[in-house]
Amino acid sequence: MAEFSLTSSAFADGGTIPRHHTCDDEDRSPPLSWSAPPAGTRSLVLILDDPDAPGGAVHHWLAWGITPDTGGLGEGKPAPAEGRNGFASVGYRGPCPPRGHGPHRYRFRLHAVAEELRLASGAGVRALERALTVKDLAVAELVGTYER
Repeated sequence: MAEFSLTSSAFADGGTIPRHHTCDDEDRSPPLSWSAPPAGTRSLVLILDDPDAPGGAVHHWLAWGITPDTGGLGEGKPAPAEGRNGFASVGYRGPCPPRGHGPHRYRFRLHAVAEELRLASGAGVRALERALTVKDLAVAELVGTYER
């Protein structure tokens, strides 16, 4: 049986995220593909964070309501529902570590959930994480790096 996985045609797991997807350029979300969500998956939730941020993890993208059967999100495409990121805006904000701070890791975590989440667009990370606690079936992760 195949394992739930998350990949991108823009960068390999552990590789460098292209500038095109960062605050230093177009700041467009990278293309993402997934395979083999577990049985019972009704929806997918995506959380992108930077655990290396100086003040603690910064969330760059909160997205939910993603249909598992689509197999991916195209470059620059929004999710059906998106939350408030660490920059006080809704939607994707790409890697933007402080200059000279060294490489930061950016974790794309895709959660397979058993039910649709009932969250209003623009919800924050705490509300999203609370909703996930009882519905999470599995998590696939893709990590990219970026340095300024």
